[in-house]
Amino acid sequence: MDTYKMNIAGVERELIKYPVSDKLDIAAFILFGDVEVTEKAAEALLKICPEHDVVVSAEAKGIPLCYEMARQGCREYVIARKSVKVYMRNCVEVTVNSITTHDEQKLYLGEDDANFLKDKRVLIVDDVISTGESLAALEQLMEKIGVNVVGKACVLAEGDAKNRDDIIFLEELPLFFK
Repeated sequence: MDTYKMNIAGVERELIKYPVSDKLDIAAFILFGDVEVTEKAAEALLKICPEHDVVVSAEAKGIPLCYEMARQGCREYVIARKSVKVYMRNCVEVTVNSITTHDEQKLYLGEDDANFLKDKRVLIVDDVISTGESLAALEQLMEKIGVNVVGKACVLAEGDAKNRDDIIFLEELPLFFK
């Protein structure tokens, strides 16, 4: 098993590499179940992120970070959903294509969440930003409902994302070309 060792917010982790195509592997960073990295990454990001009233992420991999940043900081978070639930009325939607998901997806916010976010300073967060597609979809969703995005943050910036000047991140994660 091929792995990539790195330090994330002071915690050593060995990430397993998986093929995305016949020419590219990625080192999979998964926060689900890793309480230590989630807590430490949230703490480190809160020190370098702008002031905000609410943290927003997309379902599903950004949820642990979003929750933990809200718990340690502003105490409020909202998750953009990948499907409409029965309790979601008058949804706003956008389309997203992600490097880790094969098919096109949609993100939805119900009217209640959209109304809650109005007049709030929103910090968008995710576990990893790579191509930026998921981030762009969240930004479009916030724009559709007229929300003030004060920052965009992630734990790891993968590949060329490390060169972006519009995101806050803790560590770089390389892509592995074959």
